[in-house]
Amino acid sequence: MSQPPVPSPARPPRSIATPCVMVCTVDGASGLCLGCFRTLPEIATWSRMSDEERAKVMDELSGRRGKIDPKLLGE
Repeated sequence: MSQPPVPSPARPPRSIATPCVMVCTVDGASGLCLGCFRTLPEIATWSRMSDEERAKVMDELSGRRGKIDPKLLGE
Protein backbone atom coordinates (compact mmCIF):
# COMPACT_ATOMS: atom_id res chain seq x y z
CA MET A 1 0.00 0.00 0.00
CA SER A 2 1.22 3.46 -0.80
CA GLN A 3 1.43 6.19 1.76
CA PRO A 4 -0.81 9.26 1.48
CA PRO A 5 1.01 12.31 0.16
CA VAL A 6 2.72 14.42 2.77
CA PRO A 7 1.45 18.00 2.67
CA SER A 8 4.09 20.55 1.90
CA PRO A 9 4.93 22.89 4.76
CA ALA A 10 2.95 26.09 4.79
CA ARG A 11 4.83 29.04 3.38
CA PRO A 12 5.04 32.03 5.68
CA PRO A 13 2.94 34.96 4.51
CA ARG A 14 4.77 37.38 2.27
CA SER A 15 5.42 40.77 3.82
CA ILE A 16 3.46 43.56 2.15
CA ALA A 17 4.96 47.03 2.00
CA THR A 18 2.67 49.63 3.50
CA PRO A 19 2.84 53.41 3.93
CA CYS A 20 1.05 53.14 7.31
CA VAL A 21 2.71 55.16 10.09
CA MET A 22 0.08 54.30 12.73
CA VAL A 23 -1.54 57.75 12.62
CA CYS A 24 -4.98 56.50 11.72
CA THR A 25 -7.06 59.66 11.48
CA VAL A 26 -9.06 60.46 8.37
CA ASP A 27 -9.60 64.06 7.26
CA GLY A 28 -13.30 64.44 6.49
CA ALA A 29 -12.76 67.11 3.83
CA SER A 30 -10.26 65.19 1.71
CA GLY A 31 -11.13 61.63 2.76
CA LEU A 32 -7.43 60.90 3.26
CA CYS A 33 -5.62 59.45 6.27
CA LEU A 34 -3.46 62.12 7.92
CA GLY A 35 -0.67 59.58 8.42
CA CYS A 36 -0.37 57.71 5.14
CA PHE A 37 -2.60 59.74 2.76
CA ARG A 38 -4.59 56.69 1.65
CA THR A 39 -8.38 56.59 1.39
CA LEU A 40 -10.45 54.32 3.63
CA PRO A 41 -11.22 51.93 0.73
CA GLU A 42 -7.48 51.72 -0.08
CA ILE A 43 -6.66 50.98 3.55
CA ALA A 44 -9.41 48.36 3.79
CA THR A 45 -8.36 46.50 0.64
CA TRP A 46 -4.57 46.99 0.89
CA SER A 47 -3.74 43.36 1.70
CA ARG A 48 -5.91 42.12 -1.18
CA MET A 49 -4.52 44.53 -3.79
CA SER A 50 -2.04 43.29 -6.36
CA ASP A 51 1.56 44.47 -6.16
CA GLU A 52 0.86 46.68 -9.18
CA GLU A 53 -2.20 48.27 -7.55
CA ARG A 54 -0.27 48.99 -4.34
CA ALA A 55 2.64 50.44 -6.32
CA LYS A 56 0.27 52.78 -8.16
CA VAL A 57 -1.19 54.05 -4.88
CA MET A 58 2.29 54.43 -3.36
CA ASP A 59 3.33 56.56 -6.35
CA GLU A 60 0.34 58.87 -5.80
CA LEU A 61 0.75 59.40 -2.05
CA SER A 62 3.23 62.30 -2.06
CA GLY A 63 0.93 64.33 -4.30
CA ARG A 64 -2.03 63.77 -2.01
CA ARG A 65 -0.47 65.64 0.92
CA GLY A 66 -1.45 68.95 -0.71
CA LYS A 67 -5.14 67.97 -0.54
CA ILE A 68 -5.07 68.17 3.27
CA ASP A 69 -5.34 71.43 5.23
CA PRO A 70 -1.75 72.10 6.44
CA LYS A 71 -3.12 73.00 9.90
CA LEU A 72 -4.26 69.39 10.31
CA LEU A 73 -0.73 68.21 9.59
CA GLY A 74 0.80 70.60 12.14
CA GLU A 75 2.40 72.78 9.50
